[in-house]
Amino acid sequence: MKRGSSIGLFGRFGRSEDLKRLDEALRRCDVHPMTLKEAVKLAAVSLMKDEEGGGEPPPFAYPPAAELLAYCVMGPDPFAHANGEAALARVEGRVERALEEDGTLDTKLILLAITSGVIQPSVVERFGLEAG
Repeated sequence: MKRGSSIGLFGRFGRSEDLKRLDEALRRCDVHPMTLKEAVKLAAVSLMKDEEGGGEPPPFAYPPAAELLAYCVMGPDPFAHANGEAALARVEGRVERALEEDGTLDTKLILLAITSGVIQPSVVERFGLEAG
């Protein structure tokens, strides 16, 4: 039986495992999960599930998604400071590829960051991003 994502309720029902994994992956990228709207995280996990054909994403799928979201939320300089130049080059390469390849998970995560208003203006400017 497929279980949906859950943010918990009044401390009585716990967060779903998928959101816990995304939160932990965000922490590893130096983004406190509370700084990202729950709706954005739920949408990100939903996109990841769509990528898996509706099933649960494997544990190794969370760090790359979190890394891309962290870059969008932090911007290039803070991201590089927290995660290193190699991570910056890797994630910026992913953004460039996402702009060339329509419909990828990375493309969808970037669009999510744009439409939800969590993307840094420096990222928008750097890549000339726009929704639509």
